[in-house]
Amino acid sequence: MSNIMIEMKDVTYEYTSDDEEKFQALKGVDLDIYKGEFLAILGHNGSGKSTLAKMMNALLLPTTGRVFVNGMDTRDESKVWDIRQTAGMVFQNPDNQLVATIVEEDVAFGPENQGVPPKEIRKRVDESLETVEMSKYKKHAPHLLSGGQKQRVAIAGILAMNPECIILDEPTAMLDPIGRKEVISTVKKLNKTENKTIVLITHYMDEAVEADRIIVMEDGNIVMDGTPRQIFSEVEKVKKIGLDVPQVTELAYELRQEGINVPKDILTVEELVEAL
Repeated sequence: MSNIMIEMKDVTYEYTSDDEEKFQALKGVDLDIYKGEFLAILGHNGSGKSTLAKMMNALLLPTTGRVFVNGMDTRDESKVWDIRQTAGMVFQNPDNQLVATIVEEDVAFGPENQGVPPKEIRKRVDESLETVEMSKYKKHAPHLLSGGQKQRVAIAGILAMNPECIILDEPTAMLDPIGRKEVISTVKKLNKTENKTIVLITHYMDEAVEADRIIVMEDGNIVMDGTPRQIFSEVEKVKKIGLDVPQVTELAYELRQEGINVPKDILTVEELVEAL
């Protein structure tokens, strides 16, 4: 068995805009995502990162090239169901993903559709809510929850379907800082304790720092690929692409510019304090 969860080979994606213009959202992307990996994808709007995410569970099919999810070709129609069981997707707006009037019914929705037996559904619903720390809200109405809580329920709904890989497309974009923290700590927990492969698309640099690996997209291409330390130590390159670096990395960079000898790959406040 291969240890690659998602494999992209020379993937292009072309769509036609309203005025019949052809537009290439992805241009020959090669990417391997490994089982158990936590990968963050960065890039500004229009860089192709959301298109890339939708390739990962066959929501979009490549114009040319191939995408394999746990060895299954996304172009194989007979495999689409299995692919979506393997790679679950969490979107930006949790309201679009919540379907029921009670939290636990919402979480049960996916496994019910999968035809999972009722006793097993009960168990999965309880475990999923436990994992995202929302058990005490299971009888609540989703629309009364905070943004962060709704997003955690949406994640529980995906978890209950027991995917090996979870793709999150800017899951914290609509949340306040507390909600963002809740969701990111949930994501880290899924990766570390449940050993789920995580693909996180974000425009928050402090979320990307938590990942094992970061890819940076620009104009339909992967332009950087490395650990958070490798990526963020290249402050000028990252800024040139139009992205920020974590504040503390920026501070370390400014200090270096002033001739203070601190490492350039600092990611946390503690590391900077230590270095100074």
